[in-house]
Amino acid sequence: MDIGNMNMYTNYISSQASAEKTQESLKLKKDYSTATDDELMDACKQFEAYFLEQVFKEMMKTIPKSEEGGSNAALVDYFKDNMIQEIAAQSTETNSLGLAQMLYDQMKVTYNV
Repeated sequence: MDIGNMNMYTNYISSQASAEKTQESLKLKKDYSTATDDELMDACKQFEAYFLEQVFKEMMKTIPKSEEGGSNAALVDYFKDNMIQEIAAQSTETNSLGLAQMLYDQMKVTYNV
């Protein structure tokens, strides 16, 4: 298998894993009308982390790719999504944008919790 096919394969596997994770989370629809404050805030933080992840991925697309890289480029591409997810989750926990708190407040009103 040449490097070009390897890059396509790792990109495909990475996108499939991300799609499966999203589908699983959508299957777990939860009725938040009976949720505790902690469960509600956790859901809001998860959404904020997902939002940041999407922003970071779009930002990464603006960085010009270098022509060289060889076999290491496939490894970087493979692990880049995981790195972005972790940075987004840590950013939400440490330096929240305030989006989670706004969602939490709105959900408390909506669900009368």
